[in-house]
Amino acid sequence: MRKPTIKDVAKQAGVSLMTVSRTINQEESVREVTRQRVLKAVDELGYEPDVTARSLRGTQSFAIGLAYDDNPNANYVLSMQKGVLAACRERGYELLIHPYDASAPRLVEELCKLARNVRLAGLVLTPPMSEDPALLSQLQAANIPFVRIIAARQEPDDGMPCVYVDDHSAAYAITAHLIQLGHTRIAFLWGDPQYHSSPERYQGYADALRDHGIPLRKKFVLPGTYVYEDGFRRARKLLAAKEVPTAIFGSNDEIAAGVLAAAHSIGIKVPGELSIAGFEDNPFSRRAWPALTTARQTTSEIGRHATLRLIAELLQKIPPGDPIQIRFTPELVIRDSTAPPQTNPPRDNSPA
Repeated sequence: MRKPTIKDVAKQAGVSLMTVSRTINQEESVREVTRQRVLKAVDELGYEPDVTARSLRGTQSFAIGLAYDDNPNANYVLSMQKGVLAACRERGYELLIHPYDASAPRLVEELCKLARNVRLAGLVLTPPMSEDPALLSQLQAANIPFVRIIAARQEPDDGMPCVYVDDHSAAYAITAHLIQLGHTRIAFLWGDPQYHSSPERYQGYADALRDHGIPLRKKFVLPGTYVYEDGFRRARKLLAAKEVPTAIFGSNDEIAAGVLAAAHSIGIKVPGELSIAGFEDNPFSRRAWPALTTARQTTSEIGRHATLRLIAELLQKIPPGDPIQIRFTPELVIRDSTAPPQTNPPRDNSPA
């Protein structure tokens, strides 16, 4: 079947080609009742505007770029892509997805080249690129519009549009939940240190321990990365020590799933002998057995709001009083992987 054209939309909506064009381009001259009729016809026909042709005909671009690190959490990228794409479709934009090596020395040059070659309207930046002040300054100097998604507990004061995620408060809530269950020997497994989410989640854990009068034990805090295998490796190390934790908090669900696998591999019952918590509420947490206690991070909504904010900036249609920064706080989700600790004394796992 042939693809529907703008003429098909005009015919079905009973309007002129110009009205359809003005509606797609979000011009304010179109009456609301007419705009809704056109959008209904677009939806019913499955019409997709040719973003390249639209951009070439005028000075305005209708393509948004999503830039992410090329070694990311795949679930995070898919959820982010879903949200950014939803916002693009709402506003008549197309989406270009591009992975990058966030540590590449010529990253800014690559981003600028992409923006010029494809005539991008702007960029949605994800961590760790979005958290690099030097990179952001260079993009500003190159006049490339962007919105960034970052981990932060407070609203940034740099005046740049962003969506910020309060990982600190969510990590505090997870740790407090474990403490309220009766745990005092709680281990923490870091994510990649170049992501701001890692120190933010660690600090939430440390602050909760402090506020509840529980000493922070350095031997229960292990550095590492946001991957399943690293969670497994570090959990085996913790569980082979003389004094073992009764709960382990992994910086994301992949780490926590690795901890769960490590516990299963040596016959430790979860949550009977060991409670486990993760972060993000990705498929790892829901498909694990038992399902993981975690913090629900609505990544798709974060991506959607960031993109809508960018497009509003591009169209200079910022509602009065609309914040330049938007805050999200992940929500504690309690599942079967956490329970009160057993009352029997700590196991001695030291070599004979």
